[in-house]
Amino acid sequence: MADGDGVRSVHRALDLLERFDDEHPSWTLAALTTASGLPKTTVLRLVTTLEQRGLVAAIGPGKYAIGPGFLRWSRLSSATMEIPPAVRAAMARLASDTGETANLYIRVGRTRVCLAQALGTLSIRHSIAVGSSMPLWSGAASKVLLTDPPVLEADPSVIEEIALEAPRPPGFAKRLRAAAADAATRGFAISHGERELGASGVAAPIRRPDGRVVAAIAIGGPTTRFSDDRLPAYINAVRRCAATINTTNWSGFSAT
Repeated sequence: MADGDGVRSVHRALDLLERFDDEHPSWTLAALTTASGLPKTTVLRLVTTLEQRGLVAAIGPGKYAIGPGFLRWSRLSSATMEIPPAVRAAMARLASDTGETANLYIRVGRTRVCLAQALGTLSIRHSIAVGSSMPLWSGAASKVLLTDPPVLEADPSVIEEIALEAPRPPGFAKRLRAAAADAATRGFAISHGERELGASGVAAPIRRPDGRVVAAIAIGGPTTRFSDDRLPAYINAVRRCAATINTTNWSGFSAT
């Protein structure tokens, strides 16, 4: 069965796969059914099909993990999305200059995905796993990715669709659009505790020569370090890193 956004069964299968992450490397059928909100028979049918294709594997009675079928795709993805050494060098310098962890994000649909990371030098730091997918309704990097002209100017707006997924009160779409417009004007974005309490970030866009925003470079760390006296230096460092990456002519992977 299909709907306006694609084939429903495919969406449901992918939704199940996305529930496997660092915090949930395995699921029982019962827990997966509860978490997904789908009928038990639907979950069983989807998991059985995914198992047949090697995308999930049984690791115990009624318990499943990501299967070996992803290994081939993982190798292909790593080869295709290899980050150039010059980009990694710029990220390493950003982490060294600020002491904060640097992350490179791209937009994938209504999410942002971390492609690469340079760990900060400070003992207390905030980091996420490379490959992690996060919603676009929160965080400095999200605001920057939403400044991509086709997104910011879209009508009907992708921003409105993203806002509907956020646990925010009515009117959030207007605030999210305003935040993206502000980021586009200033050339950077700041966030405090939007995705995780006590965590802050600064991000700037990576652009192609035609103006498309293909990625966001960001630093993140404890909010206590992202104080008014430190922010100007952080902003300058992130924007300097973005400018350096732009000179490499790296075209990113998300914008078309």
